[in-house]
Amino acid sequence: MADTAYAAWRADRQAGRATVLVTDSNESVQVLNQRARTDLILDGTVNALREVEQHDGTRGAVGDSVITRHNDRRLRAGRGWVRNGDRWTVTEARDDGPLTLRRATRKWGGSVVLPADYVAEHLDLGYAVTSYRAQGITVDRSHVLVDASMTRENLYVALTRGRELNMAYVTVDKPDDSHEGPHSGDEVEATARSVQFGVLQHVGAELSAHETITAEQKAWGSIAQLAAEYETIAAAAQHDRWANLIRASGLTDEEAEATIASPAFGALAVKLRRAEANQHNIETLQPRPVAARGFAHADDIAAVLRYRVAEATARPAGSGRTRKAPRLIAGLVPEATGTMSPDLRQALTERRDLIETRVDALLDTALTEHQDWTKLLGNPPKQPRAAASWRHAARTVAAYRDRYGITDATPLGAPAESDAQKIDAAQARAALDRARHLDWSPDEPHERPRRTSARQL
Repeated sequence: MADTAYAAWRADRQAGRATVLVTDSNESVQVLNQRARTDLILDGTVNALREVEQHDGTRGAVGDSVITRHNDRRLRAGRGWVRNGDRWTVTEARDDGPLTLRRATRKWGGSVVLPADYVAEHLDLGYAVTSYRAQGITVDRSHVLVDASMTRENLYVALTRGRELNMAYVTVDKPDDSHEGPHSGDEVEATARSVQFGVLQHVGAELSAHETITAEQKAWGSIAQLAAEYETIAAAAQHDRWANLIRASGLTDEEAEATIASPAFGALAVKLRRAEANQHNIETLQPRPVAARGFAHADDIAAVLRYRVAEATARPAGSGRTRKAPRLIAGLVPEATGTMSPDLRQALTERRDLIETRVDALLDTALTEHQDWTKLLGNPPKQPRAAASWRHAARTVAAYRDRYGITDATPLGAPAESDAQKIDAAQARAALDRARHLDWSPDEPHERPRRTSARQL
């Protein structure tokens, strides 16, 4: 299986595709990295005349693919900086240890010089990686070595790295010199299907039976998991649509293809989906950020377009009575629309329905148990229409809490840290304000509550 995966990876690379080998074994990572590097030296891709020793004991030279393992904002690469998990190509190796790198997805620009101490402590070869290290990597094709020891969580990460293809190479036996023959309980007729089934039952954490059941139900039925699955499927379902939109937006052919190949294209697609969910007409909107200003000094056009789209669609389309409600699942997740295959459409619909069902159950449980955070929602109004609006707002707060694992008594928990969470936090905060505002009418005896600041929440 290792040979088969490696051959497929090498064929992808020779065809000009971005590709990666993934395995859970550190030993396999080192073997595959050394094998890949040896072949690349032999065919002249890597110039091994001047080499620098790296963290994992391997050496890096001009032409090598490497991966950084430590965040360092002081090391700037164009408009970005060196992050854990970033992939690079070595463009220069110096005798005293530093390496000059260029981002793996770029043919020019975006370079950084890594000092010798960073190279020695935090740089590895990047042809093969562990599933843990694969988090954050996006390539055209991913080739994954799977054996019975892999956990379900790691398999999910490994099989979601490729935009075009994610191929699993399942090992059905594991030779062990200390065991010469079969033993009672051995599965002598192991198949790829049975091994994969075992992986899917293999949770990484060591829990009791009761804890395992509870944790599995919470984790794999949570809004965090379902939303992640929805967005992964949406990215695949809408990829061609957004790619065609970019090609028709006024960019040159070269600029359009560089934008689509950029690691930031996925983030741009998310912004386009959110803008459309906020009732913006994407077909008429997208050419405007392109025509607004040029890209002469842009290191990454996709990243620039993402910023411009976000700036142009910060508020929902329309105003006053003409404003339509955003199409957000559970008040948070932008719906994916447009033409797509029936299978992907069905998968999205299934996850949307699961999210909606989950948030209804969460809110009903919280209200029945009189959980502390529900007290700051105010009381449901008596009028049916206002009560429905109150429940809709309360559902958004419940969905936000489940998505980000908030368990304390305040509705929104600690301040959001990531950009994605900040967007959801703004939706949840607005929903909380609406719920509290609806906890009042001239016909009811209780007093209208004062608005609570985000700091108090």
